[in-house]
Amino acid sequence: MFKEKLALVPNLPGSYQMRNKDGVIIYVGKAKNLHRRLSSYFNRTLTGKTKIMVSEIADFTYIVAGSELEAFVLELNLIKEYNPKYNILLKDDKSYPYIEYISKPYPKVKVSRYLNIKKKDNKKLFGPYPNAYAARRIVNLLNRIYPLKKCEGKPKEVCLYYHINECLGYCSQKLDQEKLMAMEKEILSFLGGNDKILTQKLEEKMLEYSQSLNFEMALEMKKELNYVNIVLAKQKVELHDLVNRDVIGYFFDKGYISMQIFFVRNGKLVGGKTDIFPVVSEAVDDIDYYIMNFYSRHEIPKEILVSAEINADILSDLLKTKFITPSRGDKKKLLEMAIMNSKINLENELELIKKDEYVTETANEELKELLHLDSLYRIDLFDNSNLFGNFSVSGMVVFKNGRPSKNDYRKFKIQVDKNDDYHTMKEVIYRRYYRMLIEKNERPDLIIVDGGVNQINACKEVLSDLNVKIMVCGLRKNDHHRTNDLIRGDTYEVLEIERTSNLFHFLTRMQDEVHRYTINYHRTIRSKGSISSVLDNINGIGSVRKKELIKKFGSVSKMKQASLEELEQIVPKEVATNLYNFLKDFNS
Repeated sequence: MFKEKLALVPNLPGSYQMRNKDGVIIYVGKAKNLHRRLSSYFNRTLTGKTKIMVSEIADFTYIVAGSELEAFVLELNLIKEYNPKYNILLKDDKSYPYIEYISKPYPKVKVSRYLNIKKKDNKKLFGPYPNAYAARRIVNLLNRIYPLKKCEGKPKEVCLYYHINECLGYCSQKLDQEKLMAMEKEILSFLGGNDKILTQKLEEKMLEYSQSLNFEMALEMKKELNYVNIVLAKQKVELHDLVNRDVIGYFFDKGYISMQIFFVRNGKLVGGKTDIFPVVSEAVDDIDYYIMNFYSRHEIPKEILVSAEINADILSDLLKTKFITPSRGDKKKLLEMAIMNSKINLENELELIKKDEYVTETANEELKELLHLDSLYRIDLFDNSNLFGNFSVSGMVVFKNGRPSKNDYRKFKIQVDKNDDYHTMKEVIYRRYYRMLIEKNERPDLIIVDGGVNQINACKEVLSDLNVKIMVCGLRKNDHHRTNDLIRGDTYEVLEIERTSNLFHFLTRMQDEVHRYTINYHRTIRSKGSISSVLDNINGIGSVRKKELIKKFGSVSKMKQASLEELEQIVPKEVATNLYNFLKDFNS
């Protein structure tokens, strides 16, 4: 099909772009030799994701680069620009928690997540902690054994924490700078890898509580000490330096790559990340792309250990850090351990992954055939929630190739006064697809509304006004609030679907997901509205103080549980007293 065009492709490095029949870029790749790489897609037997992708190719374009490094940079920029559907790696990757130390204006430790971490930010971050519970527990422990600032803002008077020696009194003018510097030094030393400081502090606290006959607190400190010792024992790695490094191992088999990244911080293995994904291009190229994507979202360590097949020089230039392929010693053993784990993960998970992909993609394909669509990659689903006629909201969830794409989920607070599904649906559909047209965002292949003909008509009316042509369907529930009927928006035909089929389960899963997402948002809005109405009854609480109280407590029940001292941290003493007394008699 592309024989004549392929003959003109040069034997030079560059980036290539695969396009479908509509001219949309569906995949972007890079190559040392464009002619050889592009020819490989059309002159050999293909399997898996590569075969599916090639079946959609109607044309290809390419850009010649001066070097493989330039080709890689070009590939990354084009992927970011066009977001092709087959460049699937890490599109919904989560950020890992770090422990962040903040020194000014007051010392504080907290668990932080950052989608993009840059060295120039100069943040004091320690981690990552793949186990978020462990990060939170360490932060709570540091707050218990060190007199850090625990309240928000700057109260006029010292609070209870100061009087029980759990705060240095940062609100007062007589702050002991010597104690402050000593405390900061110890905390940073512990977070930097000196475990003895924390265990010694815990032992001191345990002894202190025992001598004062506070055996309950002494027992708590003993439990914390046991937890720390167990965690530290699991983290030990036979590397006798304090270099922050990652170790990347991979295993490729049957069209899938298994990745294993170990996080080694200050001589300790603090955790790792595993991923398994199908190969679309060449395995090594997909691994390079995976690594670049990963470190665009996570902290870049001083050193990364990789296998010899990885393009270490290019990655090193782009990420500005050392990529090392160890040939002997403990570092090589650690790399071999990462490779072994990646192999075990793939062997254990491959059959389950392939089965899940088969069921999901088969159901998605069945829906495409049932609706006679040319393609079905993206589905937008909408649901409304306006319980009791108040706090009307809507939610949109997105499924791509049969799987939820949570980065594309959207919430809508309804602005129209009328509390009925028809006008609510019209507002949401207009806001969503008017914005799509203005910003030239990705267009769905199918829209599914939660409801019947009424909601379908509302959606179609708005799309017609916007001159947007997208298939619309409705998912209608039965009297037991279970998925029952799929209704075509063009003919209003109720489509027959076998209740035990993969397609029916797929539709049910999507309807449950959009309902869950919307109801959770509705509960949040109602909770904040409830707090707001309660606070309107208290003299001295205006819009600013109301906002601070909502931010701090989040619900009326949590505010009722707060002590007078905690309320005084947000509002003046007299106002806090009035609020405290009011909440005691308030039935939420």
